[in-house]
Amino acid sequence: MSYNSIEFTIESGIARLTFNRPDRLNSFNTEMQEEIQAALTEIRNDSSVRCLLLTGNGRGFCAGQDLADPAVRGENGPELGHALENYYNPFVHALMTFEFPVVCAVNGVAAGAGANVALACDIVLAARSASFVQAFCRLGLIPDAGGTWLLPRVVGRARAMALSMLGDKISAEKAEQWGMIWQCVDDDQLMDEANKLVEHLAKQPTKGMGFIKRALNASSENDLQTQLDLERDLQDEAGNSYDFKEGVSAFTEKRAPDFKGH
Repeated sequence: MSYNSIEFTIESGIARLTFNRPDRLNSFNTEMQEEIQAALTEIRNDSSVRCLLLTGNGRGFCAGQDLADPAVRGENGPELGHALENYYNPFVHALMTFEFPVVCAVNGVAAGAGANVALACDIVLAARSASFVQAFCRLGLIPDAGGTWLLPRVVGRARAMALSMLGDKISAEKAEQWGMIWQCVDDDQLMDEANKLVEHLAKQPTKGMGFIKRALNASSENDLQTQLDLERDLQDEAGNSYDFKEGVSAFTEKRAPDFKGH
């Protein structure tokens, strides 16, 4: 499939999805959302993918929903629930359930749904000039694209409530301090650092990475015994993987492991 509103490639185990509407700060419209869904389908159907890198072109990562998009208006008023059900929610769900690492490189402002899509990724790097803003309150809306689930978990209830009700812009440096993201890096180093990271992750034991992600995502909802049972079951499966056997062999033979991701 050819893409216009995103750039998308799969190479050497790495899927790269780049928002490509820089004149609109990569805000989402229907075309872009449909292309994202097509790219996600390609990823699901390609067993070679061992890592995903998400970023944006231009001076913004993503400014959220493009309010000029006719599709969100509808004949009887805005159809925001339709857009969430068909586009945003499947996107966020995919990012959080892909059984391989998802890295996000935030190259500029991440606003509204753009901020929450970034937070749904596993490891987030942000340029020093980047910022995060929950702009929904300024329009009489609520944080969506997983925002009301993600924010309390990454910054705590008090900060989540204030961010959602005040719509304050948070710098990349503060986002790192608060634990919203993994790392703030200098602007000119962002993509170098992101590419090094995904190249590393694409060579790691992918199945184990997927289990780590599944266990950590489940931990906030599980009681201790349920989580211990999940750890037991996942560890049992991981211990029967090729990558575990290769990791043990490499350790005993004092050589670098050659993980296959299965």
